[in-house]
Amino acid sequence: MTTSTDTTETHYEVAIVGGGPAGLTAALYAARLGHETAVFDRGGGRAAMMTETHNVIGVPESVSGNEFLETAVEQIRSYGADYRREFVTAIDRCDGSFELETTEGTVFAERVVLATGFSDGRPDPPLPRTGRGLHYCLHCDAYVFVDEPVYVMGHGDSAATVAMLMLNFTDDVDLLLRGADPDWSEETDILLENHPVDVVHEDVTGVRNGGDGWLEALEFEDGAVREYTGGFAMYGSEYNNDLAASLGAELADDGSVVVDDHGRTSVEGLFAVGDLTPDHNQIPVAMGQGAKAGIALHKSLREFPKSLAELERHGAVDPQDVPGMAAELRSQASVHSAADDD
Repeated sequence: MTTSTDTTETHYEVAIVGGGPAGLTAALYAARLGHETAVFDRGGGRAAMMTETHNVIGVPESVSGNEFLETAVEQIRSYGADYRREFVTAIDRCDGSFELETTEGTVFAERVVLATGFSDGRPDPPLPRTGRGLHYCLHCDAYVFVDEPVYVMGHGDSAATVAMLMLNFTDDVDLLLRGADPDWSEETDILLENHPVDVVHEDVTGVRNGGDGWLEALEFEDGAVREYTGGFAMYGSEYNNDLAASLGAELADDGSVVVDDHGRTSVEGLFAVGDLTPDHNQIPVAMGQGAKAGIALHKSLREFPKSLAELERHGAVDPQDVPGMAAELRSQASVHSAADDD
């Protein structure tokens, strides 16, 4: 971090908006590769809601989302990155860099990474507890429901498809319309009729939980009580793309931010990673995107090697100008190495 004593302006090489797995991984790479980096995180997010961590190799499933993120924050801080619990309200271009307005003031950055994710559409109450009977990610949580009674809430193609997909794990699947009329396609209707999924039209009027907080059953307006271990809500997603749109970044039809293979958007110097982009909404995928963006950031920011054109204009690199990493980050690297030796 660079702070101007004349204007009290704070400058970073890399500012990351969003503190989920993608944003924190991008910060880890940027900091370790020698760039002044800050993460701006308002808190919350899909990963923070996880009661258990699934499909992340090397991480026990007993680790909650908050524990997973807290460990990641400790890691990026150990390499010299700043973690700022602030909400970024606006971003503008300013003399080739970016000006970020936050709930705590204004900062400037040469590169910005958006990792603001999306928000799952939630059905109306009554509902089971999130993570204790209400889930949003089939690829994360389907394994939990092998040979168990499962519901899927929703009335569109995605809900019907997930209900049929769950037949790979259990033979007891209900599709809950909750009083809505189905609006899936004719093809989906034919598929659904030919798969053993029970379609329940009545709305949910109550939830029964066990002593451990897990769902045991749902009550319906016709008086029926149906037992479930858990299930999935499929009501779409809303991408948190306001900052990307305000900067003119290209958006896909569904609202996700269009990026290349290393997270670059259509705006020079602006990157996007994680659930904000079109890909599988999985922690390992998000971490991979953050890593690739971090490497791309480094290549666009690193001091050396100088190009032939730069050498022709300015001459050979003076030994006094190396290393290229900021002194504060080099000092932090020494502290980190000493801690590893203890």
